[in-house]
Amino acid sequence: MFLENIAVDAADPRALGTFWEDLLATTTLTDEADAYETRLDVAEGAYLDLCFQRVPEPRPPEPRLHLDIAGGERQAEVVERALALGATHLDIGQHDVPWVVLADPEGNPFCVMEARPEYAASGPIAALPLDSADPGRDSAFWAELSGWRPVDSAMPAALRHPSGRGPLLELCLEPRPKGERKNRLHLDLRLEASDEPDEVVARIVDWGGRELHPNWGPLPWRILADPSGNELCLLPARG
Repeated sequence: MFLENIAVDAADPRALGTFWEDLLATTTLTDEADAYETRLDVAEGAYLDLCFQRVPEPRPPEPRLHLDIAGGERQAEVVERALALGATHLDIGQHDVPWVVLADPEGNPFCVMEARPEYAASGPIAALPLDSADPGRDSAFWAELSGWRPVDSAMPAALRHPSGRGPLLELCLEPRPKGERKNRLHLDLRLEASDEPDEVVARIVDWGGRELHPNWGPLPWRILADPSGNELCLLPARG
């Protein structure tokens, strides 16, 4: 299996999806009323899709996963472009920091980052910071799950695609435990044809995760949580 999607709940998938597509210069895959998908190429044969899906629930106030956008020497220019596309400045109590905190058109926080050596190979998304009760434990969990490899970072733990390119998955010490509300952003993994779903779910449970059973009716994918409670979806193999 492999890490395929950054899934984002949205009130207006097309509007939110085109904002991020314009900001990141990604490629449209799906443009429908209830779903918008756009692809970020990471390396030859490797990609991440940003998938915006319509949901009725309001946005929770404190996200556990967000996007850090590469700014570097062009940080001010990236900020201005994001503002022109519909972002707004956001004060989350960050005080005097070298990155700029913004909100996308639906209020989801994201950061435009300063230059850091670990972002040199990231591309337009510098990092995906994910709240964790135990970054070392959860880094090992996500490494087993995705095949991404540990790398040096300013965060307690971080992983990157084995190509050495693409955004970091950064495990950050959570300010508070995960509550009952579903994360607005989560990660999806895609099974390979050789994977047997029940066996994969059993391994995830052995690694400290658990399967969730929300009352959403029949679904073609399995819903699980990492050891810190962050939701993830296990998508069926293609074809």
